[in-house]
Amino acid sequence: MPFNGEKQCVGEDQPSDSDSSRFSESMASLSDYECSRQSFTSDSSSKSSSPASTSPPRIVTFDEVMAAARNLADMTLAHEIAVNENFQLKQDALPENSLARRVKHIVHQAFWDVLESELNAEPPEYEHAIKLFEEIREILLSFLTPGGNRLRNQICEVLDTDLIRQQAEHSAVDIQGLANYVISTMGKLCAPVRDDDIRELKSTGNIVEVLRQIFHVLDLMKMDMVNFTIRSLRPHLQRQLVDYERTKFQEILEETPSALDQTTEWIKESVNEELLSLSETALTPGAENNSKPSLRPTLVLNNSYLKLLQWDYQKKELPETLMTDGARLQELTEKLNQLKLIACLSLITNSIVGAVTEGLPDLANRLKRVSAVLLEGMNKGTFNLKEVLNSIGVQTCAEVNKTLMERGLPTLNTEVQANLLGQFSSIEEEDNPIRSLIGGSSCFCWYLPQNRFALICWL
Repeated sequence: MPFNGEKQCVGEDQPSDSDSSRFSESMASLSDYECSRQSFTSDSSSKSSSPASTSPPRIVTFDEVMAAARNLADMTLAHEIAVNENFQLKQDALPENSLARRVKHIVHQAFWDVLESELNAEPPEYEHAIKLFEEIREILLSFLTPGGNRLRNQICEVLDTDLIRQQAEHSAVDIQGLANYVISTMGKLCAPVRDDDIRELKSTGNIVEVLRQIFHVLDLMKMDMVNFTIRSLRPHLQRQLVDYERTKFQEILEETPSALDQTTEWIKESVNEELLSLSETALTPGAENNSKPSLRPTLVLNNSYLKLLQWDYQKKELPETLMTDGARLQELTEKLNQLKLIACLSLITNSIVGAVTEGLPDLANRLKRVSAVLLEGMNKGTFNLKEVLNSIGVQTCAEVNKTLMERGLPTLNTEVQANLLGQFSSIEEEDNPIRSLIGGSSCFCWYLPQNRFALICWL
């Protein structure tokens, strides 16, 4: 298959735009993102009517809910491909020692055992082998672009099942020769990363094992082709993502009217908070009251996104328009919480031992790295913050004393170390003044993706 900077298919062109478009639609079925449908289906049987409305609530059918879920899966997959440069599909691997894995192994082994017995019989039975070559032919042809070309015609001629059956009837079929042709063709179509697999196929002597490994390598090549097509589609999706998601959200709303209730509530909360803030500012003594305060959309939008940095993912659902970025937002929130604690620890360390460690930037950086490592996974349920803070305190005292000793300075006395450990442990308390200070006054930059801005304004 053609790869940028890799081997080109013999006699093949690059995949056309129409093929890529058809692929992007079919790929939606491979996605496992339909788990997000709960947000759209919950309480979606009816849409709350306003007090002034006399019309009965519209009943949403199961088919409409499923159509909305499919639209969500399509949009989620397209969004992930566009924003995640490392996105790729992988073959499903059944868990080790699982019942499904054992059953699959037994069934496959039984099939290949039967095939081996048929080929070793007198006279040999070739029907199952011919069917395998027919399937191999279709897979090889799927790697090629539509249209007539030399390689396509050659594959069809060599792997002509009708001809192979006629040869089998006269005991003139060369199974090993057909397998060698398939391996040679795979070598022309595969990416360089599969060259070792092709060489291994050529060195395999048992014909049944060769056929078995051919199908294994073909599965890998199919994944290579899929991921290559994804990389080819990414620039196109990035250009069209805003309009595509806008259209998909509109389709979801038409199928499920209550599909964006969480997003609406999220925006309303920010609007109310900004209105309250503007009112308090207007009533402040000395404030200029000549002009009426105005609520700017950008201000509301910025506040809405900043609220996500303090989002409780265990108790609150994300706005529907942000579900595709849920994992990234949660990771950002966890990183922010970690940075807040590191800032608290640095402030305490500087206030207690800053006088003796002044002018030692390497020590400060080392202490931050130690804190960051020990605070990894702090948002997990099994994380014990009190124990970790105590460990950070002990490690901080050890690092400071080590640095002081290297410079021939007196180490920290017991009272100072006990004070440092106590201050670190107190950060666990929610009402800790240092924690409140860092959490309330820290300013963090927030990157606002263009497509999100468009979606929110559309609401």
